[in-house]
Amino acid sequence: MSTHTHAEAPRGANLKAGALAGLIAGAAFMMMEMGLVAMTGQSPWGPPRMIAAIVMGPGVLPPPATFDLMIVMAAMGVHFMLSIVIGGVFALVARRFGLLTALMAGAGVGLGLYVVNFYGFSAIFPWFAMARNAISIISHIAFGMVLGLSYRVLAK
Repeated sequence: MSTHTHAEAPRGANLKAGALAGLIAGAAFMMMEMGLVAMTGQSPWGPPRMIAAIVMGPGVLPPPATFDLMIVMAAMGVHFMLSIVIGGVFALVARRFGLLTALMAGAGVGLGLYVVNFYGFSAIFPWFAMARNAISIISHIAFGMVLGLSYRVLAK
């Protein structure tokens, strides 16, 4: 007899670990993206503004790409909610993956997110097209790999 309720995840999936892994990967992504952008001589506040524009509209886009607490808070709210959802979905899929498989699957998830965000959603949010570059690709793949690693560690 199963003790699962309708709200519980399928056997072996750890949604709490997935959500937390999503938060960890989201934080790593944001630091990496902002750091790499800054290394190119651009403002690190550009990526958060692009994310915030999803809910605040394109009026928050640079220039100038300066710090604004409300814009950063909106960006982090959107970014971390999406990271939690992605982590939860990943937990359902990766519940039986070993470490290497979780890392590789995570990299695939990150690359898939890049394609969806910068080629699919750019039809709705055209400002994403301007960030189709190596920094965005690398940061998204790193997000996925951190997600896979974090999930494996936390799910134990």
